[in-house]
Amino acid sequence: MLDRSIKIAPSILSADFANFGREIEAVEAQGADWIHVDVMDGHFVPNLTFGPAMCKAIRPHIKTVMDVHLMIAPVDPYIDAFAEAGADIITAHVEAGPHIHRTLQAIRGAGAKAGLALNPGTPAESAEYLLDMVDLICVMTVNPGFGGQKFIHSQIDKVNKLRAMIGDRPIHIEIDGGVDPATAPLVAGAGADVLVAGSAVFRGGSVADPAPYGANIRAIRAAAEEARKAA
Repeated sequence: MLDRSIKIAPSILSADFANFGREIEAVEAQGADWIHVDVMDGHFVPNLTFGPAMCKAIRPHIKTVMDVHLMIAPVDPYIDAFAEAGADIITAHVEAGPHIHRTLQAIRGAGAKAGLALNPGTPAESAEYLLDMVDLICVMTVNPGFGGQKFIHSQIDKVNKLRAMIGDRPIHIEIDGGVDPATAPLVAGAGADVLVAGSAVFRGGSVADPAPYGANIRAIRAAAEEARKAA
């Protein structure tokens, strides 16, 4: 059975870049369930972040789940490198290439769990014929490429559609973008169980003072769980 309890996955895009190892250890100690790594190529999205070498370097510091989100195109040539770097989950965008089914096969073939990401303009139906190939569907609730954007409310309907489409399949629904205590209940109530949060987790804290990380995580989790009970 898939664990559908609410999981908070802080995005290290909002952490102190000079201190990744200690930031990861701090945020996990404060209650993070997964660690989300946003990989951007400056081509598929207008920003440039990390590659497999960085993932390999931070892997020993991650005790939970290393959730690697590839906002890159093409994807296929890099799958093995990210798998070898220790990614537990590798998520590719349906929009990043013409052969997403093959990409998902390759991710699983490399030994990682396969995630499928959908941009805000991409309909839920694009995942319909891929459900037996995926372990996770990531709904982008902002346009990919930058942290700190505002949540796009139209995506709540997409989460509802995906939840109905998934049925009893063991697939996580992950939300990436604009998640905070105000928006977490909206997506959790619609059926999401993994919430990626960057600035909403790391705001106000530091490696020297990590307590705010824990307070932020607890606030997001509590808001999401309350909505889940009411749904």
